[in-house]
Amino acid sequence: MIQNEDILCISSIDWDFIWQGHQEIMLRLARAGNRVLFIENTGARAPRLRDLPRLRQRWRNWRRGVQGIRRIEPGLYVYAPLVWPFPYALLARLANRWLIGLTLRPWMQAVGFKRPLAWVFLPTPLTLDLLRAVDPTLTIYYCIDSFAASSSAAHKVARTERRLIEQADLVFVTSKALHEYCAQWNPRVHDFPFGVSLEVFDAVAQSRQPVPEDLAALPSPRIGYVGGVHQWVDQALVRALAQRHPGWSFVLIGPIQTDVSELSGIANVHLLGPRPHQELPRYIQAFAVCMIPYHLTEYTRHVYPTKLNEYFALGKPVLSTALPEVLAVAERAQGSVLIGREPEEFARHLERLLKDGHADGAAQRQRRALAEENSWSAKLAGMSGLIEEELVRRRMEQELHWTERFLAFGRRHLRRLAKAVAAAGLAYGLVFHTPLLWWTAGPLKLEHAPAPADAIVVFAAGMGESGKAGEGHEERVQRAVGLYQEGLAPRLVFVSGYVRTFHETSVMRAIAIELGVPPQAIHLESRAANTYEGVVSSAEYLRQAGARRILFVSSPYHMRRAWLVWRHYAPEFEVRCVPVTSSRFYGDGSRVLPKHLYAVLHEYLGLGFYRWKGYWR
Repeated sequence: MIQNEDILCISSIDWDFIWQGHQEIMLRLARAGNRVLFIENTGARAPRLRDLPRLRQRWRNWRRGVQGIRRIEPGLYVYAPLVWPFPYALLARLANRWLIGLTLRPWMQAVGFKRPLAWVFLPTPLTLDLLRAVDPTLTIYYCIDSFAASSSAAHKVARTERRLIEQADLVFVTSKALHEYCAQWNPRVHDFPFGVSLEVFDAVAQSRQPVPEDLAALPSPRIGYVGGVHQWVDQALVRALAQRHPGWSFVLIGPIQTDVSELSGIANVHLLGPRPHQELPRYIQAFAVCMIPYHLTEYTRHVYPTKLNEYFALGKPVLSTALPEVLAVAERAQGSVLIGREPEEFARHLERLLKDGHADGAAQRQRRALAEENSWSAKLAGMSGLIEEELVRRRMEQELHWTERFLAFGRRHLRRLAKAVAAAGLAYGLVFHTPLLWWTAGPLKLEHAPAPADAIVVFAAGMGESGKAGEGHEERVQRAVGLYQEGLAPRLVFVSGYVRTFHETSVMRAIAIELGVPPQAIHLESRAANTYEGVVSSAEYLRQAGARRILFVSSPYHMRRAWLVWRHYAPEFEVRCVPVTSSRFYGDGSRVLPKHLYAVLHEYLGLGFYRWKGYWR
């Protein structure tokens, strides 16, 4: 088995989900001396209401670790990333790549996890993004299901799965149908159906442990199924068998993953729910017959049921519907498993197996031999041999062609640099040498003709349009004083919570007095830290003063956001916007263009944030 490698597993299930090949392979690789990071399922479809428990579980898993990463045992780590659950939306992909990178890159640097082997079960766009970011030494795609056929929402994955198959160094598959599918785009496809942990099953068989209490309470004979009770289980078939033989117990062990109303009310059908993986052999040992009652669909055509080898490990007689992979086993090893192609045939086979299934010692030995062929030890030995061969080939190739690779690396970086420079030049040209900036600034402006009012409200600049303290309030005060001196309002209200050496409102008051405004005509509102608080505090004062019509003074680009807040929180006021008529912060000269750009970006971000906070509607 491979050793001393770093392995990044991108899984299609979570670590604490039903124990399957994903966890078994990674646990064995870690115990063989490799370091493994197991990234839990990031999703192949958008979530539904029924997925809320899974989303809550992901949050709990994230909290169990450090930034979502927890150690299971030496050499084995599990990462439960928090991601936006929209795997095919571009913005969600960009956000998720950034979110995972915030944790993954520092962790890899902290533990020296460099250029790992990527072992992929999930062929989504985010997986391709992660592979580009990690730059693995080798990429292995283990294709275990037909994702595109698994649900109507997952068909979008077909395109990215094809890209993953094309770029993978090795492709492992669990069925002949998946082999044919993957071989269309990659010749390096190898069959590895999921195996069985013989050590666990042998321990149960040798110790002769008692029948589990919940199973012992059920009448014999017991016909059993182990696995998820999902949409592929033929409930109508199970119901018909149970009704035909009411004295037999039909037992299904596994999580309920679909509506099971077809089986409810049938006294001899028992849904026992999930059991720990290490306990499953005790249940299988107590079954008289084991069954695989699956519907025949496009999805199950690609399925190799792992439970088949688990049944074989204990020599149990097996009855299955006509799944292609099970048919292949039945043809290769006559008598190992019986196939029921329709309910009547299924029932006849079941009756026959209950009559003489345990009596055939040769059939039991044959099933055990099949299980040994499919043990996880044998599977991983075969996989490791292929991986080691590919690593040797890749490393020899790198030695032989290092100059070409080095030059190609330089060319790639030069192309990236050229693209970045071109993009920056285009952006600069659009912003500073076209009307684009002035066009985007237009919707921010709002100006009304001055008219008699009860008060002139002036919002100060705070850090100013340029992002520097003390810039902007002087021209706003001058505009307000001009309106006051025209006799348009009897009082001035200066609003700002900004403090540098003095309160900004105190500085504005001093300027106004110097320009001839009597002190008693000035009111200061110094509690406001932002536009929203400015509207709330000044509206409170104006209501007490009996004012209803106001002239509002601020910068030209601040008008739209402030007016929307006024309209939402103080609709009883008639607000007329009268921005400063000229400003040293706006214009078409090169000196003020950067400040102009800053002001426009600041206001659009402010509009979006205020909308999200509910400050305007």
